[in-house]
Amino acid sequence: MQGVMPVKTKSRLDNMGVAGGLVDARAKQVLKEAVDAVVNSFAKHTQGYGRVNVVEALQEFWQMKQSRGTELRNGALVIYESVPGANPPYVCYVTLPGGSCFGSFQNCPTKAEARRSAAKIALMNSVFNEHPSRKITDDFIEKAVAEARASFSKPSVATNGISSQSQGKVDDKEDPNTGIGAFRFMLECNRGRTMLEFQELMTVFQLLHWNGSLKAMRERQCSRQEVVAHYSHRALDDDMRSQMALDWVAREHESGGGVVAMELAVAERELETARLAGRELRFPKEKKDILMLAHAQVCPQ
Repeated sequence: MQGVMPVKTKSRLDNMGVAGGLVDARAKQVLKEAVDAVVNSFAKHTQGYGRVNVVEALQEFWQMKQSRGTELRNGALVIYESVPGANPPYVCYVTLPGGSCFGSFQNCPTKAEARRSAAKIALMNSVFNEHPSRKITDDFIEKAVAEARASFSKPSVATNGISSQSQGKVDDKEDPNTGIGAFRFMLECNRGRTMLEFQELMTVFQLLHWNGSLKAMRERQCSRQEVVAHYSHRALDDDMRSQMALDWVAREHESGGGVVAMELAVAERELETARLAGRELRFPKEKKDILMLAHAQVCPQ
């Protein structure tokens, strides 16, 4: 009889679904235990035993780094952003002085708990960031450039539906006129810094690559030195977001509609997946914010 799934097949799929759920649950539990272990260790070495106020501890950590000579362009202030919502689970993001962003990674019944959850994962990453492996060294640069090339070498589907290779396949990491080349040059200019301190500048260039701005600058014969010099002194602010949003509005009109909504849906899924996995979020969050600005102009209602 058509439309009826064989019992064995259905049972197998059900088991796969259960197994997948168990793996996800186990991964979340491992993440929670790792975060709690680092937070408790930090508390023990700085404040003695007992419950730690992670929001205060995170702020104190970055103030301590600044007092010990770490150069923080925007100061040591830790910034929280709660996602508007009338009902749980509540979501909160925290942006660190170096530009890195993390979010609450648990189902949080209150806004205060969401802030604590975001602070926990940010504190864990802040402490881990002090490890020598997080310093930008020659070896680190080689690995980062190789990963960047790989990430942009995946097949992509053009707007006409024809499969094509992403730009990274063509880019040469030594070519001064390519996005990967600019990325390498940018890393080389920041030797000795840690990744969390370098995050905002890196996010700027990730956004420029994603937005097509690097390609446009290359076509205008701009060198990577000129591009890096220009953007190294520009903050990732509302002006830059607005300009990129206008680029997407223009694409929307050129394509006949639907591009912004599709990209926004993808960006929201990427951000949600990364947040729940406890990953660094600045790039996916900025993409979503830029696309939301564009969407508000394309669909003002």
